[in-house]
Amino acid sequence: MATEVSAKKRIWGWFFFDWASQPYNTLLLTFIFGPYFAEIARGYYMSEGLDADAAGAAAQAYWGAGLAISSVIIAFLAPLLGAIADSTGRRLIWVWFFSLFYIIGSYGLWYIAPGGDNLFWAVLLFGLGFIGMEFATIFTNALMPSLTDHDELGAVSGTGFAFGYLGGVLALALMLAFFAENSATGKTLIGLDPIFGLDPEAREGTRAVGPFTALWYVVFMLPFFLWVTEPRTERRPLHLGNAFASLRDLIASLRYRGSLSAYLASSLFYRDALNALYGFGGVYASGVLGWEITQIGVFGVVGAVTAMVASWIGGKADRRFGPKPVIAFCILVLIVVCIIIVGMTRESLWGLPFDPAGSTSDTIFFICGAFIGAAGGALQAASRTLMVRHTTPDRATEAFGLYALSGKVASFISPALIALVTAASGSQRIGISPLIGMFLIGLVLLFFVRARGEQA
Repeated sequence: MATEVSAKKRIWGWFFFDWASQPYNTLLLTFIFGPYFAEIARGYYMSEGLDADAAGAAAQAYWGAGLAISSVIIAFLAPLLGAIADSTGRRLIWVWFFSLFYIIGSYGLWYIAPGGDNLFWAVLLFGLGFIGMEFATIFTNALMPSLTDHDELGAVSGTGFAFGYLGGVLALALMLAFFAENSATGKTLIGLDPIFGLDPEAREGTRAVGPFTALWYVVFMLPFFLWVTEPRTERRPLHLGNAFASLRDLIASLRYRGSLSAYLASSLFYRDALNALYGFGGVYASGVLGWEITQIGVFGVVGAVTAMVASWIGGKADRRFGPKPVIAFCILVLIVVCIIIVGMTRESLWGLPFDPAGSTSDTIFFICGAFIGAAGGALQAASRTLMVRHTTPDRATEAFGLYALSGKVASFISPALIALVTAASGSQRIGISPLIGMFLIGLVLLFFVRARGEQA
């Protein structure tokens, strides 16, 4: 019985990483800091003489360039660090190391005051925390094959994402209720002044999202560090030559592993498109629809709740049907959503007119947000399971390093494409259009992936 309780605790400790780290995506990337950055950057560019549309496009392009640079760093280092971790048999130490990046980067966002003279530092600090979050995720995912039986991994992955989104919803609700202020009224979503005497004119309530995210991570990673242990393997000294040789052999083997190659290529496109959708959703709502931070936050709650429910349901579907059908269905949903977003303004949807003073466009975008959350949550959980089906426990970190590489190579391409198309067209809406093609390519390549991976 003690072994069973210990195993359950280990799984729950692993779940807590998703709970602890989710606010970086929910609060910083998408719904609070990202739109805040867009707001102050747009104001800066307008003070430099650009009109509102051009300033919004310039802000989106700057944000996209920052995400692209961070993604290049992750893409380059992820497989190398994975190979090093597998060659030494140690993974948790890397989680601790990159957790420091997460904490320092997120906490530093407190110092990004309005004015637009610190855009570089905003992107730099955000990128530092983003890199920490992504690398910590790689090494945590690599522990997944050792948690439970193979047939239960889909349910474990889905439940983990659902638990993480629940944490994201709670964190976002607390930020909206007590911290993040409406720029016009200085009040939070429930009509209060930001707590702790934070100055709404200096946007201290919104800027508090950085320290809040860092503290949330520190507190809720405690179960992970207390309950999660590494599989008992031989601790080996670090030999860089052996690690690089192992990585080289793994990459060379891809030409003989058609399913894994197709899956890495497929996920390169569809996961990047999803990450870009997350990264630019709040910026789009701010620039195209003119939403306030608090309104974007409510939009985030809706998306996170649907993601939580869909991740859990998707985990059950994964266990019954396998991850591949779940992935394909979610991609189709996201393609439809992107088509709607590209064709929508406050006045119309693909030529169908709206009342500019009405709320039709807001309602449609809220519905899109619900589907982005639902499809995105289930897609990420099923993707993690399908990757596990293509590796073994002793080489899991290396494999998830390649998995991160496949996502981050495209994550460099997608924000860069969005930045380029946005700058060339002068339109934030048109700037989102490359995501449609990215999802479609990922869906086509998924056809060549074996449903049971290499575990059949």
